[in-house]
Amino acid sequence: MGKELIEFIARSLVTESDEVDITTIEGDKFTILELKVAEKDIGKVIGKQGRIVKAMRSILSASSNNSGKRLVLEILD
Repeated sequence: MGKELIEFIARSLVTESDEVDITTIEGDKFTILELKVAEKDIGKVIGKQGRIVKAMRSILSASSNNSGKRLVLEILD
């Protein structure tokens, strides 16, 4: 659920939507979502003072409460 949601949000924000890639790393108590976008779109995903990425992380946190596993979003450059 979280991966598709973050992918949808990221594709909506960037200009190079075909370069959005999310890798999932499963752990015992958490799942890491690694978001990779085009170099020129990194600022659009992070936002001013990190507001957009904070909002995306808040959405992930709210959606992960139901599953029992913590979802973590990392943006790769």
